[in-house]
Amino acid sequence: MVEHKSPPISLGRSFWIVTAILGVLAIASIIYWIYAPIERWVPSIIVTAYQVDIFFRFLAATGSALYIFVCGYILYFAIEFRARASDPPDAIGIQVHDNHKLEFWWTLIPTLFIVVIAVVSVYIWAQIILPSNNAGGGLVVEAIGHQFDFTFRYPEINGEVTGEMHLPINTPVTLNLTSSDVIHSFWIPAMRLKQDTIPGMVTEIKLTPNTIGRFPIVCAQFCGPLHSKMNALVSQPGPGSGQGQWVIVEDQASYQKWYHDWQVKNAHLSNALPSTSGTIALTGGDAAAGKALFSQKCSACHALGPFDQKIVGPGLKGVLHDPAHPNLVDGDPATPENAAKILQQGYTGSMGTMPNATTNGLSDKDIANLVAFLDSLK
Repeated sequence: MVEHKSPPISLGRSFWIVTAILGVLAIASIIYWIYAPIERWVPSIIVTAYQVDIFFRFLAATGSALYIFVCGYILYFAIEFRARASDPPDAIGIQVHDNHKLEFWWTLIPTLFIVVIAVVSVYIWAQIILPSNNAGGGLVVEAIGHQFDFTFRYPEINGEVTGEMHLPINTPVTLNLTSSDVIHSFWIPAMRLKQDTIPGMVTEIKLTPNTIGRFPIVCAQFCGPLHSKMNALVSQPGPGSGQGQWVIVEDQASYQKWYHDWQVKNAHLSNALPSTSGTIALTGGDAAAGKALFSQKCSACHALGPFDQKIVGPGLKGVLHDPAHPNLVDGDPATPENAAKILQQGYTGSMGTMPNATTNGLSDKDIANLVAFLDSLK
């Protein structure tokens, strides 16, 4: 049986006309995404949000251009090299293989593109995640997901704050996230930040708002039949609407007034979020209570063995009485006061992150008890 193969066909004038048209469309899409008013659609209120927008423009521009060429060529080749009525029934289309130059370039260009995306995305991720962004203290807030709203806990405000979350402008904020029931996803579009809230786990977002205003909070994880109530973008805005929540970024004076009002409003409640600043009184610490607390809060990361017996952090036996290690991991002398400071403020170093008192849920009394227990380990 004779096999009918199509003779080689060179790319004709029509191919180059189509290529020129696709090129113009691709350039137009690139220009559009360079100048698209993204911040008019979704405000940007932290520095890293601007970096995310630049990365999004790059991905949208290159992706749109690639999409135009791929779809355009698929359509062109489907028409240009379609089966024709005059072709033999066993005709075989054009066979293209072993073109080493073509294979080299279609491997190299996508590889370089992926490498660029990886480098830029990791750089932006590091700017958002690494603690150097918010070095030097700041405000610690806890957001708790519920079906179907978020509540918030602030230092020295008893109980939980409901409704809106307030933040002072130009103040570094550490937002600790957890859930009381199911998995939620805490998303502030204006900050380009999203993190899951998981029962029994504390996740973290670091941010420094730089724009005054009112911005929606969205739960981006389906969490039950009334999930849409946790989306301020589709719910009725405003206090008392019963749907949707907002973050309010305001000047220091307005924030302090709101903060004081909630202190007064919740004065009859208990369970204020621990403060991560100030000096803790260590007198009266109970070593026995500290031992029980250590097994609950600390034993997952620290062994009661020598310094080199590491789990996540170092072993803590004799940590305040070890001549071979006269300093703590932060470089300060191994004294009860400095140990209390690490328990209170947390620490990030080569071994990882030691959560602060807020994240660990430690009161000043808990810290005093833990320090008394560590001091008793000779």
